[in-house]
Amino acid sequence: MTETRKTVWGVLSTANIAVNQVIPALQKSERLVVGAIASRDEDRATAVARRLGIARAYGDYDALLDDPEIDIVYNPLPNHLHVPWTLRALEAGKHVLCEKPLALSAAEATTLIETSKRTGKNVREAFMIRDHPQWLRARELVQGGALGEVRAIHVSFCYDNRDPANVRNQLDIGGGALFDIGCYAVAVGRFIFACEPERVVAEVDRDPDFGTDRLTSAIMVFPGGRRLVFTCATQLVRSQDVQIIGTTGRVSIAVPFNQSPDREARLLMDDGTVLKGGDPAVETFGPVDQYLLQAEAFSELCVSGSVDPYGLQDAVRNMSVIDALWSSEETRGWADVRQD
Repeated sequence: MTETRKTVWGVLSTANIAVNQVIPALQKSERLVVGAIASRDEDRATAVARRLGIARAYGDYDALLDDPEIDIVYNPLPNHLHVPWTLRALEAGKHVLCEKPLALSAAEATTLIETSKRTGKNVREAFMIRDHPQWLRARELVQGGALGEVRAIHVSFCYDNRDPANVRNQLDIGGGALFDIGCYAVAVGRFIFACEPERVVAEVDRDPDFGTDRLTSAIMVFPGGRRLVFTCATQLVRSQDVQIIGTTGRVSIAVPFNQSPDREARLLMDDGTVLKGGDPAVETFGPVDQYLLQAEAFSELCVSGSVDPYGLQDAVRNMSVIDALWSSEETRGWADVRQD
């Protein structure tokens, strides 16, 4: 891979997020190109490739990994396949952008580290929000003291999906609310507070048929007593909300996670006067595609050889928090987060 040509991406599977969001985003870029897509159904891969204008289609994932033109692999496979196919991509000499959650445990995520180091290839967990200007600005406001001392973050992320055939509702392959969307709340706390939580407690409600967590609420305690409180659900009305609360101000992030690439984003800020009939201050951000920003940032990092601030160690730490949340469910009490 050189700086004189576009990086070439290959996509493992025809998953909805790949076909409907990530590939169209990548195809807007002048810095990279989607060169191939693979599916275990060759006819489906061919049909998607033809529809999206992708040069090569494979009916086998290994065939894509053997393609010498592919520099970076995007892995949107079901959760239980993230680590196995990321390992195979690394061994094939490819960098990997892998959908969240990277693994089903911190221990599983850790198995990628040695191979990444030995092959010299990067792995990043695909939390696209960290590249969106609204989130970068929110963190800037917090770190700059614009809200006073930020002591609390409230997050909710919910949708309604009761399809038993959907991978999000299959326990044995990593389905459920915490793995699918609660992982965003965990990442948000670590991103905004810029440190790791010390202990957590969770309350989980599981679907009687699927066995997956359909409603999980949790408290994460960070150094200094700061807290993030979140609720994630797979069987509630679709909703998203983030509140960052300080001693002198508050920021609300409108559409924090699934911001449309063709609509402006907004941060709402106030000092408490809104409760008395005032209006919040509003910062707007022109339409951007956060999947495009994520891909270009990762591509540039792979080309330059720079150290990734959101590499494997970050993914392991995010999974360590999720491990502690599952432990809390089992013990019905507080759980310490393993620190590396």
